[in-house]
Amino acid sequence: MVKGLMMLISQFAKQTGLPVDTIRFYIAKGLLRPERSVKGGSNPYQVFGEQDVTTARMIRLQQTLGYSLGEILALNEEYRAGEHSPERTLEVLQSQIARLEEKKAALDAALSFLRGKVAWINSGKPDDAPRLEDYQC
Repeated sequence: MVKGLMMLISQFAKQTGLPVDTIRFYIAKGLLRPERSVKGGSNPYQVFGEQDVTTARMIRLQQTLGYSLGEILALNEEYRAGEHSPERTLEVLQSQIARLEEKKAALDAALSFLRGKVAWINSGKPDDAPRLEDYQC
């Protein structure tokens, strides 16, 4: 993206990979706050910049980590208010790392179960099938 570039919603959708309806939803929830253009008369255009692209990507990342939209909004509001001290940033990042590690552990357990099941089938089902209860998914 060109530094300082301002985009209309269709361009922003292409840049972020988000559907226009999702962008409008994020705006309605206060997660995104595009500027208003002087064009458009009584219904001014919404104009997005680089910071909005970063914000949209952070929202998607936080959703992937399991944050609710309410939690994401609270973090965004905190950031916008200038309350992002190095200590608070570190706390948020450590929380995100912990969430990812939990998800990784669950995925690793699920993969182990599935691989065990495949191996059991490939070996002709000699004994009892691997049980999901034996894996901490």
